[in-house]
Amino acid sequence: MTPITKRVLSSLFFTLLTLSVPVSAHEIRPAIIDLTLEPDGTYQLEIQTSIETYLAGIGPEFSDTNDAPQAEQYDRYRGMSKAELTPVFDDFAPVLIEGIKFQANGVDVSLDAPSLELAEQLDIELARDATISFSGMLPAGASQLEWQWQQRFGEAALRVSTASGDDIFTRYLQPGDSSGYFDISGAVPQSGWSVFTNYIFIGFDHILPKGLDHILFIVGLFLLSSKLKPLLWQVTSFTLAHTVTLALGMLGIVNIPAAIVEPLIALSIVYVCVENLWSRNLSKWRPFVIFGFGLLHGLGFASVLTEFGLSSNHFVAGLIGFNIGVEIGQLTVIAICFAVVGLWFRNKNWYRSYITNPASIAIALMAGWWVFERTVFGV
Repeated sequence: MTPITKRVLSSLFFTLLTLSVPVSAHEIRPAIIDLTLEPDGTYQLEIQTSIETYLAGIGPEFSDTNDAPQAEQYDRYRGMSKAELTPVFDDFAPVLIEGIKFQANGVDVSLDAPSLELAEQLDIELARDATISFSGMLPAGASQLEWQWQQRFGEAALRVSTASGDDIFTRYLQPGDSSGYFDISGAVPQSGWSVFTNYIFIGFDHILPKGLDHILFIVGLFLLSSKLKPLLWQVTSFTLAHTVTLALGMLGIVNIPAAIVEPLIALSIVYVCVENLWSRNLSKWRPFVIFGFGLLHGLGFASVLTEFGLSSNHFVAGLIGFNIGVEIGQLTVIAICFAVVGLWFRNKNWYRSYITNPASIAIALMAGWWVFERTVFGV
């Protein structure tokens, strides 16, 4: 292979790593939809989301508002106070209602004009949480419900419970997906198997495509040792560690603010990549270091699951499912790395110079920026 070809390959790998680097904190997150059913047949529906993305018409094809053509419009809405934004939302509310399919036994459930609550968040560089609230009455004798909204409103985690707190149904929905019909007669709970399989998808989705920091951490591990056995040892150590702190975090035993955890996660990526530059071989103590970093990443996963919520009736099933999904996502990242460069070039004498070192430097720079960004501007 000629030097020019090697440089092209190195540049290509670098480009693949940088394609999805977030350039701002305007992240577009899935909506959280909480439907609470009262004994008298009334319902309370709360949608937690970033309302400015809807008002600006930014669809799920974007993960960051700065990437959308409507970025300027989004920023204008984001700079508005609640008093200024509420009339804009009121004008948009009929469009939102038109885009929602909420049915009981195949009959549309009436949705009245919603109310809007905005979180106090002075830093306009950060996404602002909003809660859209509906309330009403289900049709008499309703035994099955279905939820769906238009694709342009993006992904959502749907959580259905009774007023007493019993969980009935939980599902993570891709843009435009229907929940399918779920039974509410006698408040029949969702099965543990259904929760388990659904949270496998949520765990995988948190790695691919959304967990760029976790992806780069795994890529960093791959870069130093592209041999499968030592790589799996590191990933296994990482998985065991994040499983422990994920469980402790979800149980409320360990609770460290995201403002501390997220910069440390970014710092762990910097460490792994810097070590790649000065160490040619996998040290015996590296799996223990990775275990320590896994404890940090587990706390990051816990913040994600706390946001989505775990069914109290099937806590263990959801926790195991999420961990399995994360592990499948990590193994998929490794498989992609092997398919792109590992199988073809890992035994070449120029592999370290043209693959490991440039990619490690690129990742370390990205993660170093995240350390600064998350420390100075918050998460």
